[in-house]
Amino acid sequence: MKTVSVKKALMVLVTLFLASLIIGCAGMERRPAHRGGYSHYPTELVAADRALDEARLAGKDKQCPSEFDAQKGMVDKAYALYMACHTEEAIAMAREATARINALCPASPRAAVAPAPVVGKVIAYEDIHFKFNQSTLSPEAQTILKRNVQVLNANPNTKVRIAGYASASGTAEYNQRLSERRANAVRDFLINEGIARDRVSIIGYGDTRPAMHEDKPKDIRSDEAKANMRVRFEIIE
Repeated sequence: MKTVSVKKALMVLVTLFLASLIIGCAGMERRPAHRGGYSHYPTELVAADRALDEARLAGKDKQCPSEFDAQKGMVDKAYALYMACHTEEAIAMAREATARINALCPASPRAAVAPAPVVGKVIAYEDIHFKFNQSTLSPEAQTILKRNVQVLNANPNTKVRIAGYASASGTAEYNQRLSERRANAVRDFLINEGIARDRVSIIGYGDTRPAMHEDKPKDIRSDEAKANMRVRFEIIE
């Protein structure tokens, strides 16, 4: 009888162990070949790696290398967070990275053939740069904007979109809001200078689509970071 009881106990333990493995691997996938560490990772992290592979096969690492490298760094950071036991944060970052990877290298809008003056003036719109964590227009920025106002007045049928950007320091959510504040500051200036509201729209890109890739996001004084603290004009009509 004791032997039967021991066997039953062992069977129960084995069953519980197998069940724990099944439960523990729910939402997990085998690690990509180039990843070390655990044998399995959350599906979201593995999906982000797959998105990178698909983007690389599509040639996006050559088409927009700085943006591709930025998102690759984000995926690597998600794995590092998971290894440090920050599972929820790692999964959230992996999901965000996947979305950004899928949006890499969007097709450029076709330049309008007419009217000719607009095509000739596209390069006259100058970028506006900001200090770290600020959306206030400096005197230099206002001087540049007044020149842009002259270009807009010379092309009354032109409509523009003010695109705001931010450096890599800070969270993606905060950088998104900061980029929108910068775009709004430029839009308000143009309207105060007499440009019609319906000619000016805004969009914020946050820390995506950087002008220069930042190897050290915490270095807010680097040339790369300064280049990304900006607003630029996009011709939309």
